Amino acid sequence: MSQVRPSRALVIVNTHFSSCEGQVALGTRRGARREAEKLSRILSQLNYTVKLMVNKTAKEIEDLFQQECGHQHGDYFVTIISSHGEEGVIFGCDSEPVQLTQIFQLLSSTKCLVLSKIPKIFFIQACRGGQLDPGVAVECDSEETGPDCFSSCLSIPPQTLVMFACSPGHVAFLNPSGSMFLQALLKVLEGEERHLALHRLLTRVNWEVACRCQARGTYEGCKEMPCFVTNLLQEVFPFSA
Repeated sequence: MSQVRPSRALVIVNTHFSSCEGQVALGTRRGARREAEKLSRILSQLNYTVKLMVNKTAKEIEDLFQQECGHQHGDYFVTIISSHGEEGVIFGCDSEPVQLTQIFQLLSSTKCLVLSKIPKIFFIQACRGGQLDPGVAVECDSEETGPDCFSSCLSIPPQTLVMFACSPGHVAFLNPSGSMFLQALLKVLEGEERHLALHRLLTRVNWEVACRCQARGTYEGCKEMPCFVTNLLQEVFPFSA
C-alpha cells in the first residue's frame, strides 16, 4: 500500500522591520513569533509538513511561494502570513510591499500546475488600513471602502480560500500575547471544531473574534471582524486529522 503524502503548510512571520538604509521603518511585532510557532506545532500534529520562516524580505517571500511549485503536495496547501500590511499588501522585513495578487498569481494554474487542483487556504494576519472598529452596530446600505478593497480577492486562483484578520480598511490587533485572529484560529484547531467543514470552522473563528475579543490599553474596547472569500467547489475538511 502506498503511503499517503502529507499536506504542506507555509508559515511566514515578520517581527522586525528595517528600511533599506538600516533604519527601523515599521514597529516590532511582539508576540507574533511565539504565536506562529504554536500554529506550526498544531499543524504538524494534524499531519502537515510545516515550513516556518521568520523575518523574510519581500523578495524572499515571493521566492518561498515560487519554491512551493516544485514540491510534492498532499491534499491541501495552507499558508499563514503574519506581518504588517495595508489593503492588498503585506510587508517584508525590509519594509518593502508584497502584493497579494502577486502571490496568488504565482500559484495560478498556468504557473503552478502541481497546486492547480489542490485546495489552497490562506490566513493573513495583517492590517488592511488604518480604520478602527469601535464595535458599534450601525445600519447602512453600503460602505465606502475605496476602489481596490477587493482587488486581491478577485484575483485568487481556482480552488482557493483566503481569510483576513480584519475587514477592508481596518487595523488588525496584536499584543505580546498574540493576535485576536490567530489566537482564535489556534483555539479552534486545538478543539473539536477542527473536524468541521472549513467554512463552518472559519465561521467559528469569526464568532470567537467578534464576540469574545476586544482591544485593551490605548485602543480599549475596539473590535475586529475577520472575513473570508472563497471559490472552493466542495466542502473540505483540511484539519480533521
